[in-house]
Amino acid sequence: MKARSRSSSIPTNRFRQSGAVDCHGRATRIEERRRAKTASKENSLSKTTHGGQNKELKILRAKSADAPQIAVLSCQLGYPATAVQMRKRLRGIKPASQHAVFVAESAKDGVIGWVHVSKEPLLESDMRAEVNGLVVAEEQRSLGAGAQLLAAAEDWARKHGCKGMSVRSNVIRKRAHKFYERNGYEHYKTQKSFRKPL
Repeated sequence: MKARSRSSSIPTNRFRQSGAVDCHGRATRIEERRRAKTASKENSLSKTTHGGQNKELKILRAKSADAPQIAVLSCQLGYPATAVQMRKRLRGIKPASQHAVFVAESAKDGVIGWVHVSKEPLLESDMRAEVNGLVVAEEQRSLGAGAQLLAAAEDWARKHGCKGMSVRSNVIRKRAHKFYERNGYEHYKTQKSFRKPL
């Protein structure tokens, strides 16, 4: 009499339970890993809206108490400043109809970015606004904060009668150039900037 193989004695419906493939639980572990990856992706996506905006961020008008962190971020942009200097500069950015400073604030990390936008009447063109500075903390970049800050600046400009928005970016800031292009800006001119101390 022939002995039956062990595999032939295992009911076939075991293979169909919970996505199992064999009797050693290998498929279960594969399934668990797949679910863990899916959950991780969903958790990451849950932080942003369909428009790519981080729902955990608030875009607010800057206040004097934000000066220390604005100064830290200014250093990352390449323009060192102390909290005292930044507080004085914030107070000097007037009138509100000509300038706005917005900050991106995270519940966990506080102020992680800022943008300064201004408008001024020009003879050579219709009223337009300019991004004078925009920076996001190094560890927070490419997560949507910059786009939200830029959108806030553009909304402010539209409400103040501006027909366009300009931004100047150092030729070495390749990553910044790509950011602005992704957000609808086009490179239309390369120029030299001149400065004189007074």
